[in-house]
Amino acid sequence: MESRPDQDRAPAGEPGGGRADDVVRAMRDVDRRGFLPRNRLRWAHEDRPLEIGHAQTCSQPSTVAAMLRLLQVPAGASVLDVGAGSGWTTAILARLVGPEGEVLGVERLPDLAAWGAANVRRARMPWARVVRSLPDELGVPRPGGWDRVLVSAAADTMPEALVDLVAPGGRMVVPVRHVMTLVERDTDGHVLVSEHGTYSFVPLVED
Repeated sequence: MESRPDQDRAPAGEPGGGRADDVVRAMRDVDRRGFLPRNRLRWAHEDRPLEIGHAQTCSQPSTVAAMLRLLQVPAGASVLDVGAGSGWTTAILARLVGPEGEVLGVERLPDLAAWGAANVRRARMPWARVVRSLPDELGVPRPGGWDRVLVSAAADTMPEALVDLVAPGGRMVVPVRHVMTLVERDTDGHVLVSEHGTYSFVPLVED
């Protein structure tokens, strides 16, 4: 459920704000090579999406960085990673939240979910894991909601089922009709939506 190899395009201006330096450090710390098939390792350093099988990809690093800056992940946060694929974004999120946080990656394709889970285990951050999503659910509920939700697939309309999983004071980044969309829920439960550039992703499949 990650971006297509020939269509993942970042806009000219990246979203600002957030823990930008932390995002850079986290992405440097989590070697992309550990989340790629052998036949893609030679291109791991390149800023482009790479195929990982099942018509999915490991997303373009600059796109991942833009999404994470927009998400503004704090240390100690609980994060839901929808469309975890190879587990690379799950591991980066785990580096951002640290051992006091929690990251759950969900992936609908069973083979990818199993591979992504193994990749994340090898990264040795036990506060992060990848599981297969249930057929009738986009995400996984959590008591009190998730502080952050990252969605790496494009929805045709705002996925209200995922909006409902965002905790008060939380944020979600999701492509909606390929427009990078930020959803913010204030402490009173009100939701604010803003748009931050155009990208292309594989579709968010609602089984």
